[in-house]
Amino acid sequence: MDALDIARWQFGVTTVYHFLFVPLTIGLSLLVAILQTVWLRTGDDRYLKLTKFYGKLFLINFAMGIVTGIVQEFQFGMNWSDYSRFVGDIFGAPLAIEALLAFFLESTFLGLWIFGWDRLPKRVHLATIWIAALGSILSAYFILAANSWMQNPVGYRINPDTGRAELTDFVAVLTNKVALVTFPHTIAGCFLVAGSLVVSVALWHLIRHPGGPDTGAYRVATRIGAWTTLLAAAAVVITGDIQGKIMTEVQPMKMAAAEGLYESEQPAAFSVLTIGSLDGSRELYALKIPGLLSFLGTGSFDGEVRGINDLQAEYAAQYGPGSYTPIIPVTYWSFRFMIAFGMAAALIALWALWAQRRGRTPSSRWLLRAGLVMPLLPLAANCFGWIFTEMGRQPWIVFGEMLTRDGVSVSVSTAEVLTSFTAFTLIYATLAVVEVRLLVRYAKAGLPELTPPPEPDRDDDADRPLAFAY
Repeated sequence: MDALDIARWQFGVTTVYHFLFVPLTIGLSLLVAILQTVWLRTGDDRYLKLTKFYGKLFLINFAMGIVTGIVQEFQFGMNWSDYSRFVGDIFGAPLAIEALLAFFLESTFLGLWIFGWDRLPKRVHLATIWIAALGSILSAYFILAANSWMQNPVGYRINPDTGRAELTDFVAVLTNKVALVTFPHTIAGCFLVAGSLVVSVALWHLIRHPGGPDTGAYRVATRIGAWTTLLAAAAVVITGDIQGKIMTEVQPMKMAAAEGLYESEQPAAFSVLTIGSLDGSRELYALKIPGLLSFLGTGSFDGEVRGINDLQAEYAAQYGPGSYTPIIPVTYWSFRFMIAFGMAAALIALWALWAQRRGRTPSSRWLLRAGLVMPLLPLAANCFGWIFTEMGRQPWIVFGEMLTRDGVSVSVSTAEVLTSFTAFTLIYATLAVVEVRLLVRYAKAGLPELTPPPEPDRDDDADRPLAFAY
């Protein structure tokens, strides 16, 4: 492999690893805020225990997400300097706002939430976690706006003297049709992950410790997590359907690659399972649903979906000789794994609700096993979704404007990229062990015991003037 191949592997590994923490952080921040709101309105201490319990898991994940996210900016400048030079004027605005506004809200008010228990008025303290959650959502939007520009460049011009993309319409970047549909789809995926974790931990305690003192609280957590998972799954389906139509409009090659469709078809069938040659160019066996791909891409069961061969010929004529086809087996299977893992999480959530029907307490060991793997399923779905999104755009790093091979740093050697790749991978492996051990340790510990706020120290008031003592 040359420096380009290793740089792509490094970016893929570090980005996917970082994204393991992002959906859980966004989803859990909102669920913790909701739990604390219910506690404040009802006074039910079960919700206070759940707030502090899942809040601790959220904080562990949040801290790890910050550490792993720092590397993203580092490798942009180190391995992809030509790309950074090309998009710097475009990415500067949304990423600066993300850091100065969204991340500021998230980190500052999260700090107030951590240290504000029994120090801030209850309503003010509740506001801090809501503002922190809002900051995480805003952060996601600005980052997705930058990424969506790579999928569908808008609001820019190419400076012929510098060869750089220059921002001409910031509003167009923020209202990019790809960003507007990717954002709700991503947030729904975040709730899918967070709801699954809430269910998983609650089920473990219910089944392993039946009749325990916090059984009622875990039953509440199971219902909240399961309904969150199901509603998020429905939102993922709806937003994904809209996203598929936008994708077909702005990146028709990606839709063709998702199906491995080489020849244009009208109507086009969607294959649930295909067995083909290793390079994906020849179909040996396929189980297909007639007209479904047409509906996913055009909104009509009789719509035309253009094939890879036709699009390849068009792009070669428009952009010059070369291959404009992504790696078909990767796009085909990542698209299906994304769907399958998300649906599996929703089915386990349904199972958990059924096991609690009419006041029953879950006891099935099979449900326990399913619950233990449940958080991994939507995480995998999210990761495969991003692998499909980014790999389906190849060979473009900015669709229609810059090829991936043109964005790599020319001054960085293969040995240097390999060294940084190895170092980052080892560091991330270590962090993974730390993250998993911390999450498992505190998840097993169960709900915290509630302690009354400390009484004021009257001894300190003894020597003060009466006006201050009372």
